[in-house]
Amino acid sequence: MDVTIVGAIVLVIVIVIAAQTIKIVPQQHAWVLERLGRYHSTLTPGLTIVLPFIDRVAYKHLLKEIPLEVPSQVCITRDNTQLQVDGVLYFQVTDAMKASYGSSNFVFAITQLSQTTLRSVIGKLELDKTFEERDFINQSIVNALDEAASNWGVKVLRYEIKDLTPPKEILHAMQAQITAEREKRALIAASEGRKQEQINLAAGAREAAIQKSEGERQAAINKAQGEASAILAVAEANAQAIQKVGTAIQTAGGMEAVNLKIAEQYVGAFGNIAKTGNTLIVPGNLSDMSSMIASALTIVKGEGGVARKG
Repeated sequence: MDVTIVGAIVLVIVIVIAAQTIKIVPQQHAWVLERLGRYHSTLTPGLTIVLPFIDRVAYKHLLKEIPLEVPSQVCITRDNTQLQVDGVLYFQVTDAMKASYGSSNFVFAITQLSQTTLRSVIGKLELDKTFEERDFINQSIVNALDEAASNWGVKVLRYEIKDLTPPKEILHAMQAQITAEREKRALIAASEGRKQEQINLAAGAREAAIQKSEGERQAAINKAQGEASAILAVAEANAQAIQKVGTAIQTAGGMEAVNLKIAEQYVGAFGNIAKTGNTLIVPGNLSDMSSMIASALTIVKGEGGVARKG
Protein backbone atom coordinates (compact mmCIF):
# COMPACT_ATOMS: atom_id res chain seq x y z
CA MET A 1 0.00 0.00 0.00
CA ASP A 2 2.83 2.35 0.80
CA VAL A 3 4.51 1.45 -2.43
CA THR A 4 1.37 2.36 -4.34
CA ILE A 5 1.12 5.74 -2.67
CA VAL A 6 4.78 6.46 -3.33
CA GLY A 7 4.35 5.44 -6.93
CA ALA A 8 1.38 7.74 -7.32
CA ILE A 9 3.31 10.61 -5.77
CA VAL A 10 6.26 9.99 -8.09
CA LEU A 11 3.91 9.90 -11.08
CA VAL A 12 2.37 13.22 -10.10
CA ILE A 13 5.83 14.75 -9.68
CA VAL A 14 6.89 13.47 -13.09
CA ILE A 15 3.75 14.90 -14.68
CA VAL A 16 4.33 18.27 -13.01
CA ILE A 17 7.99 18.33 -14.04
CA ALA A 18 7.02 17.38 -17.60
CA ALA A 19 4.41 20.12 -17.69
CA GLN A 20 7.01 22.59 -16.46
CA THR A 21 9.61 21.33 -18.93
CA ILE A 22 7.62 20.96 -22.16
CA LYS A 23 6.02 24.08 -23.63
CA ILE A 24 3.93 24.05 -26.82
CA VAL A 25 3.40 27.52 -28.30
CA PRO A 26 0.40 27.87 -30.68
CA GLN A 27 0.68 29.45 -34.11
CA GLN A 28 0.62 33.29 -34.20
CA HIS A 29 1.60 33.47 -30.54
CA ALA A 30 4.78 34.55 -28.78
CA TRP A 31 5.65 33.70 -25.19
CA VAL A 32 8.19 35.58 -23.13
CA LEU A 33 10.39 33.25 -21.04
CA GLU A 34 12.02 34.47 -17.83
CA ARG A 35 14.85 32.65 -16.08
CA LEU A 36 15.20 33.40 -12.39
CA GLY A 37 13.11 36.56 -12.82
CA ARG A 38 15.01 37.99 -15.82
CA TYR A 39 14.12 37.99 -19.50
CA HIS A 40 15.68 34.96 -21.16
CA SER A 41 14.06 34.43 -24.58
CA THR A 42 10.93 34.59 -26.66
CA LEU A 43 9.33 31.25 -27.44
CA THR A 44 8.11 30.88 -31.02
CA PRO A 45 5.32 28.53 -32.17
CA GLY A 46 6.14 24.85 -31.68
CA LEU A 47 7.55 22.52 -29.01
CA THR A 48 10.14 23.97 -26.59
CA ILE A 49 12.02 22.42 -23.62
CA VAL A 50 12.63 24.71 -20.62
CA LEU A 51 14.14 24.22 -17.18
CA PRO A 52 11.43 23.43 -14.66
CA PHE A 53 11.10 25.67 -11.61
CA ILE A 54 13.85 27.90 -13.03
CA ASP A 55 12.26 29.13 -16.26
CA ARG A 56 8.73 30.44 -16.42
CA VAL A 57 6.47 31.88 -19.09
CA ALA A 58 5.90 35.43 -17.89
CA TYR A 59 3.87 36.89 -20.81
CA LYS A 60 1.84 35.51 -23.67
CA HIS A 61 1.14 37.66 -26.70
CA LEU A 62 -1.14 37.21 -29.69
CA LEU A 63 0.58 38.23 -32.94
CA LYS A 64 -2.59 38.59 -35.00
CA GLU A 65 -4.03 41.98 -35.98
CA ILE A 66 -6.20 43.19 -33.12
CA PRO A 67 -9.10 45.68 -33.43
CA LEU A 68 -9.43 48.04 -30.47
CA GLU A 69 -12.48 50.23 -30.00
CA VAL A 70 -11.50 53.71 -28.87
CA PRO A 71 -14.09 55.16 -26.47
CA SER A 72 -16.17 58.11 -27.59
CA GLN A 73 -14.94 61.53 -26.55
CA VAL A 74 -15.74 65.23 -27.04
CA CYS A 75 -13.38 67.18 -29.31
CA ILE A 76 -13.42 70.93 -29.97
CA THR A 77 -12.79 72.17 -33.48
CA ARG A 78 -10.87 75.27 -34.51
CA ASP A 79 -14.12 77.28 -34.71
CA ASN A 80 -15.07 76.21 -31.15
CA THR A 81 -17.64 73.56 -32.06
CA GLN A 82 -17.95 70.41 -29.99
CA LEU A 83 -17.88 67.05 -31.72
CA GLN A 84 -18.60 63.62 -30.29
CA VAL A 85 -16.01 61.32 -31.91
CA ASP A 86 -15.29 57.62 -31.62
CA GLY A 87 -13.19 55.26 -33.66
CA VAL A 88 -11.54 51.88 -34.09
CA LEU A 89 -7.80 51.23 -33.88
CA TYR A 90 -6.07 48.25 -35.49
CA PHE A 91 -2.68 47.18 -34.13
CA GLN A 92 -0.35 44.21 -34.04
CA VAL A 93 2.33 43.06 -31.61
CA THR A 94 5.63 42.88 -33.46
CA ASP A 95 8.10 42.55 -30.56
CA ALA A 96 6.98 40.40 -27.65
CA MET A 97 9.85 41.47 -25.38
CA LYS A 98 9.11 45.23 -25.79
CA ALA A 99 5.38 44.59 -25.45
CA SER A 100 6.10 42.87 -22.13
CA TYR A 101 8.56 45.32 -20.62
CA GLY A 102 8.12 48.55 -22.61
CA SER A 103 4.79 49.44 -21.00
CA SER A 104 2.81 48.12 -18.11
CA ASN A 105 -0.31 48.16 -20.31
CA PHE A 106 0.36 48.94 -23.96
CA VAL A 107 -3.32 48.59 -24.87
CA PHE A 108 -4.31 51.31 -22.44
CA ALA A 109 -1.34 53.40 -23.59
CA ILE A 110 -2.22 53.38 -27.29
CA THR A 111 -5.88 54.00 -26.45
CA GLN A 112 -5.06 57.12 -24.47
CA LEU A 113 -2.53 58.30 -27.04
CA SER A 114 -5.05 57.89 -29.87
CA GLN A 115 -7.60 59.97 -27.96
CA THR A 116 -5.19 62.82 -27.22
CA THR A 117 -3.87 62.80 -30.79
CA LEU A 118 -7.43 62.87 -32.13
CA ARG A 119 -8.27 65.92 -30.01
CA SER A 120 -5.13 67.66 -31.22
CA VAL A 121 -5.78 66.97 -34.91
CA ILE A 122 -9.46 67.99 -34.79
CA GLY A 123 -8.54 71.15 -32.85
CA LYS A 124 -6.60 72.32 -35.95
CA LEU A 125 -9.58 71.90 -38.29
CA GLU A 126 -12.82 73.78 -38.73
CA LEU A 127 -16.14 71.98 -38.44
CA ASP A 128 -16.77 71.64 -42.16
CA LYS A 129 -13.26 70.32 -42.75
CA THR A 130 -13.60 67.56 -40.17
CA PHE A 131 -16.22 65.85 -42.34
CA GLU A 132 -14.11 66.25 -45.48
CA GLU A 133 -10.72 65.34 -44.00
CA ARG A 134 -11.41 61.95 -42.42
CA ASP A 135 -8.54 60.33 -44.27
CA PHE A 136 -6.18 63.08 -43.12
CA ILE A 137 -7.33 62.65 -39.50
CA ASN A 138 -6.94 58.87 -39.64
CA GLN A 139 -3.47 59.06 -41.16
CA SER A 140 -2.31 61.70 -38.68
CA ILE A 141 -3.34 59.50 -35.75
CA VAL A 142 -1.62 56.45 -37.25
CA ASN A 143 1.62 58.37 -37.79
CA ALA A 144 1.63 59.74 -34.22
CA LEU A 145 0.79 56.38 -32.66
CA ASP A 146 3.20 54.38 -34.77
CA GLU A 147 6.16 56.49 -33.67
CA ALA A 148 5.37 56.11 -29.98
CA ALA A 149 4.16 52.51 -30.12
CA SER A 150 7.45 51.29 -31.60
CA ASN A 151 8.90 51.46 -28.07
CA TRP A 152 6.09 49.21 -26.88
CA GLY A 153 6.69 46.53 -29.52
CA VAL A 154 3.40 47.40 -31.22
CA LYS A 155 2.72 48.36 -34.83
CA VAL A 156 -0.35 50.58 -35.36
CA LEU A 157 -1.83 49.59 -38.72
CA ARG A 158 -4.97 51.70 -39.16
CA TYR A 159 -7.30 54.08 -37.40
CA GLU A 160 -10.86 54.62 -38.60
CA ILE A 161 -13.29 57.24 -37.32
CA LYS A 162 -16.69 55.66 -36.76
CA ASP A 163 -18.86 58.67 -36.00
CA LEU A 164 -18.56 62.45 -35.98
CA THR A 165 -21.59 63.82 -34.16
CA PRO A 166 -21.99 67.59 -33.70
CA PRO A 167 -24.57 69.06 -31.26
CA LYS A 168 -28.24 69.09 -32.29
CA GLU A 169 -28.24 72.85 -32.84
CA ILE A 170 -25.33 72.54 -35.26
CA LEU A 171 -27.05 69.64 -37.00
CA HIS A 172 -30.20 71.71 -37.51
CA ALA A 173 -28.18 74.66 -38.80
CA MET A 174 -26.24 72.40 -41.18
CA GLN A 175 -29.46 70.84 -42.43
CA ALA A 176 -30.96 74.28 -43.04
CA GLN A 177 -27.81 75.34 -44.89
CA ILE A 178 -27.89 72.22 -47.04
CA THR A 179 -31.59 72.76 -47.80
CA ALA A 180 -30.95 76.40 -48.77
CA GLU A 181 -28.04 75.39 -50.97
CA ARG A 182 -30.13 72.76 -52.73
CA GLU A 183 -32.97 75.23 -53.29
CA LYS A 184 -30.46 77.74 -54.65
CA ARG A 185 -29.05 75.18 -57.08
CA ALA A 186 -32.60 74.22 -58.12
CA LEU A 187 -33.51 77.87 -58.84
CA ILE A 188 -30.28 78.40 -60.77
CA ALA A 189 -30.89 75.25 -62.77
CA ALA A 190 -34.49 76.31 -63.53
CA SER A 191 -33.39 79.80 -64.63
CA GLU A 192 -30.65 78.34 -66.78
CA GLY A 193 -33.23 76.03 -68.33
CA ARG A 194 -35.58 78.93 -69.11
CA LYS A 195 -32.70 80.96 -70.51
CA GLN A 196 -31.65 78.10 -72.76
CA GLU A 197 -35.26 77.59 -73.80
CA GLN A 198 -35.57 81.25 -74.88
CA ILE A 199 -32.27 81.02 -76.72
CA ASN A 200 -33.40 77.89 -78.51
CA LEU A 201 -36.77 79.44 -79.42
CA ALA A 202 -35.09 82.60 -80.75
CA ALA A 203 -32.57 80.57 -82.70
CA GLY A 204 -35.37 78.40 -84.10
CA ALA A 205 -37.46 81.42 -85.13
CA ARG A 206 -34.42 83.03 -86.76
CA GLU A 207 -33.57 79.86 -88.62
CA ALA A 208 -37.20 79.45 -89.72
CA ALA A 209 -37.33 83.06 -90.97
CA ILE A 210 -34.08 82.56 -92.88
CA GLN A 211 -35.33 79.36 -94.41
CA LYS A 212 -38.67 80.96 -95.30
CA SER A 213 -37.01 83.98 -96.94
CA GLU A 214 -34.62 81.71 -98.81
CA GLY A 215 -37.59 79.66 -100.00
CA GLU A 216 -39.53 82.74 -101.12
CA ARG A 217 -36.44 84.11 -102.84
CA GLN A 218 -35.83 80.87 -104.67
CA ALA A 219 -39.52 80.62 -105.60
CA ALA A 220 -39.43 84.17 -107.03
CA ILE A 221 -36.28 83.37 -108.96
CA ASN A 222 -37.80 80.18 -110.30
CA LYS A 223 -41.03 82.01 -111.25
CA ALA A 224 -39.13 84.81 -113.00
CA GLN A 225 -36.95 82.33 -114.83
CA GLY A 226 -40.05 80.38 -115.88
CA GLU A 227 -41.83 83.49 -117.14
CA ALA A 228 -38.70 84.62 -118.99
CA SER A 229 -38.34 81.21 -120.56
CA ALA A 230 -42.03 81.25 -121.57
CA ILE A 231 -41.76 84.74 -123.10
CA LEU A 232 -38.57 83.74 -124.92
CA ALA A 233 -40.18 80.57 -126.20
CA VAL A 234 -43.27 82.49 -127.45
CA ALA A 235 -41.07 85.11 -129.09
CA GLU A 236 -38.96 82.47 -130.78
CA ALA A 237 -42.11 80.64 -131.95
CA ASN A 238 -43.59 83.89 -133.35
CA ALA A 239 -40.32 84.72 -135.07
CA GLN A 240 -40.13 81.29 -136.62
CA ALA A 241 -43.80 81.52 -137.68
CA ILE A 242 -43.29 84.94 -139.29
CA GLN A 243 -40.15 83.72 -140.98
CA LYS A 244 -41.96 80.70 -142.37
CA VAL A 245 -44.89 82.87 -143.56
CA GLY A 246 -42.50 85.22 -145.32
CA THR A 247 -40.74 82.32 -146.94
CA ALA A 248 -44.04 80.80 -147.98
CA ILE A 249 -45.20 84.08 -149.61
CA GLN A 250 -42.10 84.22 -151.75
CA THR A 251 -42.70 80.75 -153.16
CA ALA A 252 -44.89 80.01 -156.21
CA GLY A 253 -48.59 80.27 -155.31
CA GLY A 254 -47.76 81.76 -151.90
CA MET A 255 -49.45 85.08 -152.59
CA GLU A 256 -52.64 83.41 -153.75
CA ALA A 257 -52.73 81.34 -150.58
CA VAL A 258 -52.33 84.49 -148.48
CA ASN A 259 -55.15 86.18 -150.41
CA LEU A 260 -57.42 83.27 -149.72
CA LYS A 261 -56.50 83.09 -146.03
CA ILE A 262 -57.07 86.82 -145.50
CA ALA A 263 -60.40 86.67 -147.24
CA GLU A 264 -61.49 83.76 -145.01
CA GLN A 265 -60.39 85.53 -141.82
CA TYR A 266 -62.03 88.76 -142.92
CA VAL A 267 -65.33 87.10 -143.54
CA GLY A 268 -64.99 84.97 -140.38
CA ALA A 269 -64.35 88.01 -138.26
CA PHE A 270 -67.70 89.52 -139.16
CA GLY A 271 -69.35 86.20 -138.44
CA ASN A 272 -67.82 86.04 -134.94
CA ILE A 273 -68.91 89.58 -134.15
CA ALA A 274 -72.44 88.66 -135.02
CA LYS A 275 -72.34 85.58 -132.76
CA THR A 276 -70.91 87.27 -129.66
CA GLY A 277 -73.00 90.47 -129.61
CA ASN A 278 -76.51 91.80 -130.18
CA THR A 279 -75.25 94.44 -132.62
CA LEU A 280 -74.49 93.43 -136.18
CA ILE A 281 -71.62 95.26 -137.84
CA VAL A 282 -71.47 95.03 -141.64
CA PRO A 283 -69.34 96.79 -144.19
CA GLY A 284 -70.62 99.95 -145.75
CA ASN A 285 -70.76 98.32 -149.17
CA LEU A 286 -71.31 94.56 -149.03
CA SER A 287 -71.38 94.46 -152.86
CA ASP A 288 -67.87 95.74 -153.01
CA MET A 289 -66.33 92.81 -151.06
CA SER A 290 -63.55 92.49 -153.58
CA SER A 291 -62.38 96.03 -152.87
CA MET A 292 -62.05 95.30 -149.14
CA ILE A 293 -60.06 92.14 -149.79
CA ALA A 294 -57.88 94.06 -152.23
CA SER A 295 -57.20 96.64 -149.52
CA ALA A 296 -56.11 93.92 -147.12
CA LEU A 297 -53.93 92.40 -149.80
CA THR A 298 -52.30 95.74 -150.40
CA ILE A 299 -51.23 95.78 -146.74
CA VAL A 300 -49.91 92.23 -147.02
CA LYS A 301 -48.02 93.06 -150.20
CA GLY A 302 -46.58 96.13 -148.57
CA GLU A 303 -45.37 94.02 -145.57
CA GLY A 304 -44.07 91.40 -147.98
CA GLY A 305 -42.17 94.04 -149.97
CA VAL A 306 -40.62 95.34 -146.81
CA ALA A 307 -39.70 91.83 -145.84
CA ARG A 308 -38.14 91.13 -149.21
CA LYS A 309 -36.31 94.43 -149.14
CA GLY A 310 -34.88 93.58 -145.80
